[in-house]
Amino acid sequence: MQNFSAEIYKVGINAVADVPAEVTAALHKGKGYIRVKGTINGFAFSTTLVPVKDAPYRLFVNIPMLKGANAALGDTAAFSIEPETAPVDHDYPMVPQLEKQLKAKELMSAFESLTPSRRKDILKYLNYLKTEEALQKNIDKVIGQLEKGQNASIP
Repeated sequence: MQNFSAEIYKVGINAVADVPAEVTAALHKGKGYIRVKGTINGFAFSTTLVPVKDAPYRLFVNIPMLKGANAALGDTAAFSIEPETAPVDHDYPMVPQLEKQLKAKELMSAFESLTPSRRKDILKYLNYLKTEEALQKNIDKVIGQLEKGQNASIP
C-alpha cells in the first residue's frame, strides 16, 4: 500500500490529483495505465492511473469519490493506493448457464485463457440477452468455438 497526499485540481472538466513518481514506481515497473484500488480520505475506490507525458501519473477523482471523501477542488486529500489485481471481467457476472456448460465440458480453463477484454465482451453480451433461446444459442456458439480451440467471440 502506497500513501501520499495530493491537491485535487481541475484539468478540463475533470478533478484530478498527481501521483508522486516514487509511488507509481513502487506500483508499476513499465509504462502505460496502472489499475489501482485504494482510499481517498478513507473512502474506498477503484480506478486507473493515467500516464501524462513529461509529468506525474494522474488519478482522476470522480464525483462519488469527492463526496465520499468529503473533499472538493483545491483540497489536499490523503490517498492510499495499491495495484488492482482482480480480473477485468468481474464487471459482468458469469452467466450461470455458461458456467454450467464450461464446467460440464471441462472448458473453464479455455475460457479463462481468453484475454480479459474478450471474456468481458462475451459476458457483457450474454448478460444483456432477453430470451432464453437467444442466450442458449450464443452459449452454444462460445462452447463450440472453445471446443475447436478457437478464440471465442459473439455475436
